[in-house]
Amino acid sequence: IKNPNRKVLRVFLTEESKKYINSKNQDKQLLKDVKIFYKTKKELDNLCSKDQISHQGLIAEIVPLDEVNIKEYLIQNSEKKYITFVALEGVTDPRNIGSIIRSATSFDIDGIIITKRSYPSQSKLLYKSASGCMELLNIFEVSNINTILKYLKSKNFWINGFDAESNK
Repeated sequence: IKNPNRKVLRVFLTEESKKYINSKNQDKQLLKDVKIFYKTKKELDNLCSKDQISHQGLIAEIVPLDEVNIKEYLIQNSEKKYITFVALEGVTDPRNIGSIIRSATSFDIDGIIITKRSYPSQSKLLYKSASGCMELLNIFEVSNINTILKYLKSKNFWINGFDAESNK
Protein backbone atom coordinates (compact mmCIF):
# COMPACT_ATOMS: atom_id res chain seq x y z
CA ILE A 1 0.00 0.00 0.00
CA LYS A 2 2.94 2.33 0.69
CA ASN A 3 4.54 1.76 -2.73
CA PRO A 4 3.54 4.67 -5.02
CA ASN A 5 4.24 2.49 -8.08
CA ARG A 6 1.83 -0.22 -6.95
CA LYS A 7 -1.82 -0.10 -7.99
CA VAL A 8 -4.05 -1.54 -5.27
CA LEU A 9 -7.44 -2.64 -6.57
CA ARG A 10 -9.07 -3.35 -3.24
CA VAL A 11 -8.27 -4.24 0.33
CA PHE A 12 -10.01 -6.69 2.62
CA LEU A 13 -9.35 -6.06 6.29
CA THR A 14 -10.68 -6.40 9.77
CA GLU A 15 -11.74 -3.38 11.84
CA GLU A 16 -8.84 -4.10 14.18
CA SER A 17 -6.35 -4.00 11.30
CA LYS A 18 -7.71 -0.66 10.11
CA LYS A 19 -7.13 0.85 13.56
CA TYR A 20 -3.60 -0.56 13.63
CA ILE A 21 -2.73 0.75 10.14
CA ASN A 22 -4.13 4.19 10.89
CA SER A 23 -2.33 4.43 14.25
CA LYS A 24 1.04 3.44 12.75
CA ASN A 25 0.69 5.69 9.66
CA GLN A 26 -1.27 8.70 10.90
CA ASP A 27 0.39 11.18 8.54
CA LYS A 28 0.15 9.02 5.41
CA GLN A 29 -3.57 8.24 5.04
CA LEU A 30 -2.69 4.95 3.37
CA LEU A 31 -6.24 3.78 2.88
CA LYS A 32 -7.57 7.09 1.54
CA ASP A 33 -7.89 6.14 -2.16
CA VAL A 34 -8.40 2.40 -1.76
CA LYS A 35 -11.64 0.41 -1.99
CA ILE A 36 -11.98 -1.19 1.43
CA PHE A 37 -14.09 -4.21 2.28
CA TYR A 38 -14.40 -5.05 5.96
CA LYS A 39 -14.32 -8.74 6.79
CA THR A 40 -14.12 -10.83 9.91
CA LYS A 41 -10.97 -12.79 10.68
CA LYS A 42 -12.82 -15.98 9.75
CA GLU A 43 -13.83 -14.55 6.35
CA LEU A 44 -10.20 -13.60 5.66
CA ASP A 45 -9.13 -17.10 6.75
CA ASN A 46 -11.55 -18.53 4.17
CA LEU A 47 -10.15 -16.27 1.42
CA CYS A 48 -6.63 -17.52 2.17
CA SER A 49 -7.34 -21.19 2.84
CA LYS A 50 -7.20 -22.51 -0.75
CA ASP A 51 -3.74 -20.93 -1.24
CA GLN A 52 -2.61 -22.20 2.17
CA ILE A 53 -1.37 -18.81 3.28
CA SER A 54 -2.04 -16.84 6.42
CA HIS A 55 -2.90 -13.17 6.80
CA GLN A 56 -2.45 -10.53 9.45
CA GLY A 57 -5.89 -9.06 9.18
CA LEU A 58 -5.32 -7.54 5.74
CA ILE A 59 -5.41 -8.84 2.18
CA ALA A 60 -4.68 -6.56 -0.77
CA GLU A 61 -5.63 -7.30 -4.36
CA ILE A 62 -2.94 -5.70 -6.50
CA VAL A 63 -1.87 -5.17 -10.09
CA PRO A 64 1.60 -6.57 -10.86
CA LEU A 65 4.35 -3.99 -11.23
CA ASP A 66 5.70 -3.27 -14.70
CA GLU A 67 8.53 -5.54 -15.72
CA VAL A 68 11.94 -3.90 -15.31
CA ASN A 69 14.60 -4.33 -18.00
CA ILE A 70 18.07 -4.84 -16.52
CA LYS A 71 19.84 -2.93 -19.29
CA GLU A 72 17.55 0.08 -18.82
CA TYR A 73 18.06 -0.15 -15.07
CA LEU A 74 21.84 0.04 -15.53
CA ILE A 75 21.49 3.11 -17.76
CA GLN A 76 19.14 4.84 -15.30
CA ASN A 77 21.47 4.09 -12.38
CA SER A 78 24.81 4.71 -14.09
CA GLU A 79 25.79 7.27 -11.42
CA LYS A 80 25.65 4.65 -8.65
CA LYS A 81 29.10 3.58 -7.50
CA TYR A 82 28.04 0.01 -6.72
CA ILE A 83 25.19 -2.07 -8.06
CA THR A 84 24.68 -5.56 -6.70
CA PHE A 85 22.48 -8.29 -8.11
CA VAL A 86 21.65 -11.83 -7.06
CA ALA A 87 21.07 -14.27 -9.90
CA LEU A 88 18.97 -17.36 -9.20
CA GLU A 89 19.04 -20.43 -11.37
CA GLY A 90 17.09 -23.56 -10.55
CA VAL A 91 15.25 -21.98 -7.61
CA THR A 92 11.53 -22.40 -8.23
CA ASP A 93 9.84 -22.80 -4.83
CA PRO A 94 7.90 -19.60 -4.00
CA ARG A 95 8.83 -19.86 -0.30
CA ASN A 96 12.54 -20.07 -1.11
CA ILE A 97 12.39 -17.20 -3.58
CA GLY A 98 10.43 -15.09 -1.05
CA SER A 99 13.04 -15.82 1.61
CA ILE A 100 15.85 -14.85 -0.77
CA ILE A 101 14.00 -11.61 -1.59
CA ARG A 102 13.77 -10.80 2.14
CA SER A 103 17.47 -11.53 2.63
CA ALA A 104 18.47 -9.55 -0.46
CA THR A 105 16.51 -6.56 0.80
CA SER A 106 18.25 -6.68 4.18
CA PHE A 107 21.64 -6.72 2.44
CA ASP A 108 20.67 -3.76 0.23
CA ILE A 109 20.80 -5.77 -3.01
CA ASP A 110 19.58 -3.77 -6.01
CA GLY A 111 17.80 -6.60 -7.79
CA ILE A 112 17.28 -10.27 -8.34
CA ILE A 113 17.84 -11.86 -11.73
CA ILE A 114 15.75 -14.96 -12.37
CA THR A 115 14.70 -16.92 -15.43
CA LYS A 116 11.13 -16.32 -16.59
CA ARG A 117 10.34 -20.02 -16.62
CA SER A 118 11.44 -20.39 -12.96
CA TYR A 119 9.78 -17.32 -11.52
CA PRO A 120 6.26 -17.84 -10.12
CA SER A 121 5.30 -14.17 -10.54
CA GLN A 122 1.60 -14.75 -9.83
CA SER A 123 2.18 -16.78 -6.68
CA LYS A 124 0.43 -15.41 -3.61
CA LEU A 125 2.71 -17.59 -1.53
CA LEU A 126 5.74 -15.83 -3.03
CA TYR A 127 4.36 -12.43 -2.05
CA LYS A 128 3.51 -13.67 1.44
CA SER A 129 6.96 -15.26 1.87
CA ALA A 130 8.66 -12.04 0.77
CA SER A 131 6.88 -10.19 3.64
CA GLY A 132 6.50 -6.93 1.75
CA CYS A 133 10.05 -6.89 0.40
CA MET A 134 8.78 -7.38 -3.18
CA GLU A 135 8.17 -3.63 -3.10
CA LEU A 136 11.77 -2.78 -2.17
CA LEU A 137 13.91 -4.31 -4.90
CA ASN A 138 13.74 -5.02 -8.61
CA ILE A 139 13.02 -8.43 -10.06
CA PHE A 140 14.61 -8.91 -13.47
CA GLU A 141 13.01 -11.75 -15.39
CA VAL A 142 15.35 -12.96 -18.13
CA SER A 143 15.21 -15.77 -20.64
CA ASN A 144 18.83 -16.86 -20.14
CA ILE A 145 20.94 -16.29 -17.00
CA ASN A 146 24.26 -17.00 -18.76
CA THR A 147 23.61 -14.35 -21.40
CA ILE A 148 22.88 -11.71 -18.76
CA LEU A 149 25.92 -12.68 -16.68
CA LYS A 150 28.14 -12.35 -19.76
CA TYR A 151 26.58 -8.94 -20.44
CA LEU A 152 27.18 -7.82 -16.85
CA LYS A 153 30.78 -9.07 -17.04
CA SER A 154 31.27 -6.95 -20.17
CA LYS A 155 30.08 -3.98 -18.05
CA ASN A 156 32.84 -4.69 -15.47
CA PHE A 157 30.65 -6.52 -12.95
CA TRP A 158 32.32 -9.11 -10.77
CA ILE A 159 30.59 -12.47 -11.00
CA ASN A 160 30.68 -14.92 -8.09
CA GLY A 161 28.91 -18.25 -8.09
CA PHE A 162 27.73 -20.57 -5.35
CA ASP A 163 26.76 -24.19 -5.80
CA ALA A 164 25.57 -26.56 -3.08
CA GLU A 165 27.20 -29.48 -4.94
CA SER A 166 30.64 -27.84 -5.18
CA ASN A 167 33.68 -29.05 -3.22
CA LYS A 168 35.15 -25.53 -2.95
